[in-house]
Amino acid sequence: MSMDDVYQMPGHLIRRAQQIAVSIFLEECGPADLTPVQYAALVAIQGNPGIDATRLSALVAFDRSTLGNVLERMEAKNLIERISSPADKRVKVLRLSPEGERVLAQAEPLVLRTQERILAPLAPEDRAAFMRMLAQLVELNNDASRVPLRTGAPRPPEAA
Repeated sequence: MSMDDVYQMPGHLIRRAQQIAVSIFLEECGPADLTPVQYAALVAIQGNPGIDATRLSALVAFDRSTLGNVLERMEAKNLIERISSPADKRVKVLRLSPEGERVLAQAEPLVLRTQERILAPLAPEDRAAFMRMLAQLVELNNDASRVPLRTGAPRPPEAA
């Protein structure tokens, strides 16, 4: 096997695409000072105020221990607030801070521009087909992930 063979492997190409996507995200979203995972967490928390870190981990498909570090950095940047759950004081639940709301609003157009830039090399008619096939590949292999995406994570009853 040669490196030319490696360069054509799906895993290699997907890894390279991820590297490129993150690089473009960080370049475009520099003013918001967010990583892709922080952005996904902000969106998920905004849509699920009062979510706990375990449910958030399932929604953003990120392992719980690493997500804990991400949440610590987000809390240090005053993007989120961790408060005791009204239902169980031992459990911390998450909500966006006013700064988190502001940064998320600032980031949204930057993230949209990022997505356009990622797909820009493809012809418009190829973009939809690429996205459809990529979504299919991810969905059908979801359970093979170390942290499968679980979009049906229930909303906590104490969320407001």
